[in-house]
Amino acid sequence: MTDFESLELAPDLKNIYGKSGGDDLCILNELHQARGFRKLHIEKAIFGSSLQILHAVFFPEPVFDLPIFGVDLVAVPSGISAAIVDLSPVRQNLPDFIDNELKKIHIPQFENVRKMPDWGDIFSPYVQFIAPIDSKENGFFFELVDKFLDILIIYSDSIESDPRNSSNSIERLRRQSYYCDQQKKNDKTRSVLAKTFGAKWADKYIEMVLFDSPAFD
Repeated sequence: MTDFESLELAPDLKNIYGKSGGDDLCILNELHQARGFRKLHIEKAIFGSSLQILHAVFFPEPVFDLPIFGVDLVAVPSGISAAIVDLSPVRQNLPDFIDNELKKIHIPQFENVRKMPDWGDIFSPYVQFIAPIDSKENGFFFELVDKFLDILIIYSDSIESDPRNSSNSIERLRRQSYYCDQQKKNDKTRSVLAKTFGAKWADKYIEMVLFDSPAFD
């Protein structure tokens, strides 16, 4: 990515440690930005020996016609129980280049396709939400993640920004805010955080780190 740099994050929101039901809980965060992207967020959460989560969302600057990249992996001792990847639109449709490139990708016939949540209208038609059954399907999914990212990064280097007050920029800002609002409806995330750190801290973490809505200065 062009103009890549790291962002500061308050210590109480960057590396977080606690206990839940006797298990150690550890959440590690990285924040970065780059040309076209207001925030590149990578989070890893470890719940004792029973659960690990990798969460990454790349939020574009609304002045750029870029989708939101998102990937989540949930792993239990027996393997990956849930995996999702998408380039989510922030206007009515994905940019033509991205849509055409995604159409070219061969999507493996995953055996266990997961049901989308009720708030999942934010995702594109190309979203993959699965529970891989073995290491082979793990590999197929990781290859898809690489392909989605390659398409996004190539496109991000090729486009110019729109004026902040343009109708396109304002529409993308509103739709990215809607994306964040819909993600906040994931009660599983809030309940796990609230159980360990309290409801007030959980809401602060979700609002400020996970899904902060964009704004023009």
